[in-house]
Amino acid sequence: MSSSSEEKKLKQQNPTPTLPDEILRSCIAKLSKLYYPTLSLVSKSFRSLLASPELYIARSLSGHTESCLYVCLESSSGSRWFTLCLKPDKNKDDVSKNKNKKSYVLSKVPTLHSPPAVFSGLVSVGSDIYNIRSSSNVSVLDCRSHTWRKAPSLPLQLMALSACVVDEKIYVAGIHGESLKNSSKVLDTRKSSWNHVVSIPCRMTRRGVLNMVSVCVDGKPHVATDGRVVCYDSEGGKWDVGKTKMGSFWFSDSYCGVENVLYSVYNGKFRWYDGEVNVWRGVEGLVGMPKFLPGVSVRLCDYGGKMIVVWDENMLSSGENKIWCAEIELERRGGSEIWGEVEWIDHVLTVPIGYYIVKALSVTV
Repeated sequence: MSSSSEEKKLKQQNPTPTLPDEILRSCIAKLSKLYYPTLSLVSKSFRSLLASPELYIARSLSGHTESCLYVCLESSSGSRWFTLCLKPDKNKDDVSKNKNKKSYVLSKVPTLHSPPAVFSGLVSVGSDIYNIRSSSNVSVLDCRSHTWRKAPSLPLQLMALSACVVDEKIYVAGIHGESLKNSSKVLDTRKSSWNHVVSIPCRMTRRGVLNMVSVCVDGKPHVATDGRVVCYDSEGGKWDVGKTKMGSFWFSDSYCGVENVLYSVYNGKFRWYDGEVNVWRGVEGLVGMPKFLPGVSVRLCDYGGKMIVVWDENMLSSGENKIWCAEIELERRGGSEIWGEVEWIDHVLTVPIGYYIVKALSVTV
C-alpha cells in the first residue's frame, strides 16, 4: 500500500477532532469580550457562536460579565458603531519586548441599518443601547447579538429631548413641538412601557428652550437648560431646583457621571462636581493626557467605575481624522480631591475627515 493511501486511511479512521459547542462556549465565555471581534474572524461558526444567547447566559452564570465600550460616529452617509477590542499581536518581536503592553482598536460593529443618532438621545441599560429620537421612534441595539429592535415609541414627539438612566428607567425631558411646553416621560425598560412624569414647571426654565442635557447624579435625574438645573424627586413626584453651582456643564457634550460624581471637560481641563462639595474642582494627576484645544470633540463615559475618554485629532494634510481613547482610574482623596491615573492611551481608529464622535457608551455583557 502506498504512503498516500495509508495517510488517507488514517485520516478516515481518526478524523480531525472538534470540540462540542457546549465546551467551546464554556471556554469562550471566560474570555474578555475585548477578544471577541478578533475571534469573529476565525469562521462563520465562531461568529454565530459569539452572537448566540446561550454564550451570554454562560457568561452571566460564570460571573464573567464586564463593561464594554461602544462609540457612535456620524457622517453624511449615516451613523456607524464601533466597539473597543484588543489589537491582535502581529509582530512577535514587539510582543516579547513589551509583554505587558496592550494595544487597543475600535472595531466596526457588524450591524445593518443603524438609525441616525444624537448625543442627548443615546443611553445604555444593561447590554442594550437605546436610541431615542425626536420623531418619537425608539430603537435598541442589542450589544450581544449586534442587532436592532424596536421599542415602544414615545407617546408624543419632543423637540430638543435629552435622556438619562436611573435604576433601569430612562427619564426623557423635552419640549413638545406644538405647544413649546416642557414635557417628561419615563420608559421602564423592565416592563417595556412608557409612563407619565410631571412636567418641569415653566417657572424653572425658559419657555421653548432648545438646549437640554440630562445626567444622573446622587440617584436622581438632573436636567439642565440654559444654565439652570432641576432634579426629579421620584418619591415626591415633583421637580426641584438643583444645586446652583452645578449648571456650568450644560452647554457641553463632554460630560458623564461616575459613581455619583459629575465629570466635565471645560476649556481643555477635566473638572468634577458632586452635591456634597457643591463646587467644580479640577481633577488632579492625569499624567499623559493632552490639553484639548477648542474644536476638539471629547466624549466621556462611565466604564465600570472608571472613566473612558474619546477624542478626535483632525489631520488636515492627509484628510484623515484620528480617534484616540484613554482609560482613567479615579481615586478620591479626602473630601475635596479626585485624582486620575491614566491606565492607557491609544490611537484606536482612523476615519476620513467629516466623521464626528456622537457619543461613547458602556454596556454590561
